[in-house]
Amino acid sequence: MSVDAWKNEGILIVFEGIDGTGKSSHAKRLASYFSSLGREVVLSHEPTNGPWGRKLRESAATVRLDAEQELEYFLRDRQEHVEQLIRPSLAEGKVVILDRYYFSTMAYQGLRGFDPADIRARNEAFAPVPDLLIVLDLDVDIALQRIAGRGDQANLFEKRDALERIRETFLGLRDEPFVRIIDASQTMDDIAAQIVDCFDSSK
Repeated sequence: MSVDAWKNEGILIVFEGIDGTGKSSHAKRLASYFSSLGREVVLSHEPTNGPWGRKLRESAATVRLDAEQELEYFLRDRQEHVEQLIRPSLAEGKVVILDRYYFSTMAYQGLRGFDPADIRARNEAFAPVPDLLIVLDLDVDIALQRIAGRGDQANLFEKRDALERIRETFLGLRDEPFVRIIDASQTMDDIAAQIVDCFDSSK
């Protein structure tokens, strides 16, 4: 993908991966990179801070929603995100960078018994496919060490078996033409350099 080829067009870039891979940090670094090129950048995340996203965050901290309700909340949250922020920003030629998107729903809700392929189809009926999906991949043992190191208590999805299955869902996207898988065990600078390389006009 060449930055020059997208000079006047919107670009949708998504970061995915299991917890502890550094998605948020690298999303911010990439936003700074595009800002330095004079591009207008929109940095966002899912679940959002909207009403449905807040319900999801509250449920994660208190009483877990049942699987059907949780999936419905994710879909509603994403529909609002797409309608109110993502599509308008792309139409205005902005660079939209997301920390998680519907691929996370495929992976995490797939763990609760839903078919990831069906989840993907339901989302892509209204949500634009990213121009670039960066999967930050990390060994589960290292991810668990990082989660513990930041003082967080592992939740339902941060147990070893769960993380292994979620990781496999993300790695299963490796053959998609818009996907780049990057080893997240490297230094922050090395990872950032490889991310920027995705936009090298000579490649």
